[in-house]
Amino acid sequence: MNVLIVDDEALAREELVFLVKDNVKISSVHEADTIDSAFRIISEFKIDLLFLDIQLGNENGFDLADDLKERKNAPKIIFATAYDQYALDAFNASAVDYVLKPFEQERINEAIDKVSEIEPVRDLTRITNPRISITEDEKTAVILKNDIIAAYVENGDLIVNTTQRLFRTKQTLVKFAESLDREHFLQVHRSYLVNLDKIASVEPSFNHTYELTMNDGSKIPVSRSFIAEMKRALSM
Repeated sequence: MNVLIVDDEALAREELVFLVKDNVKISSVHEADTIDSAFRIISEFKIDLLFLDIQLGNENGFDLADDLKERKNAPKIIFATAYDQYALDAFNASAVDYVLKPFEQERINEAIDKVSEIEPVRDLTRITNPRISITEDEKTAVILKNDIIAAYVENGDLIVNTTQRLFRTKQTLVKFAESLDREHFLQVHRSYLVNLDKIASVEPSFNHTYELTMNDGSKIPVSRSFIAEMKRALSM
């Protein structure tokens, strides 16, 4: 695979280049520090995989990811960033994986393996499949995605609040979010995501944050990092 690493920090690029080159599946590694330079490399070379940072100085990696969606045979994307609060947005941008800094060789290899094994229909399946499975203890429940009200992290477990009952699972929020689509689900806090169709009201809260009231009466905090995205999603 031919890889392009997009990060505005030279030291971060250097570290990632070293780790990526160590993988036997990688043929070549290119570097870019801006979106424009990334596009030039993608246009000149056949890039199979993009390691993409989110904060690129005054630019945003999601803008590059959105533009690449329009390209035929666009490279697969792995977001490589210091920020964990954009995981849901990353997977909704069709990212294959989401790797946090500081990087580790084993984690980088795992992400590369995902790209090499990925099926082309994965994103279509994620969007069109109306059901999702949740493993609780030794049982696996199959529920309709539209029955999900919200999901949040509590004491290391993922709590999935549905119209039927609460489910407690060991699955991570990031992994759970992979099976959901951006049209109906939104991350509003590093530990919370909600079904947009289940929001009853939005109210200002302390310290310039917001609080959502879901249609079952439950309250969900919206942290400042996610306010702009929430307002866009709800046309506020």
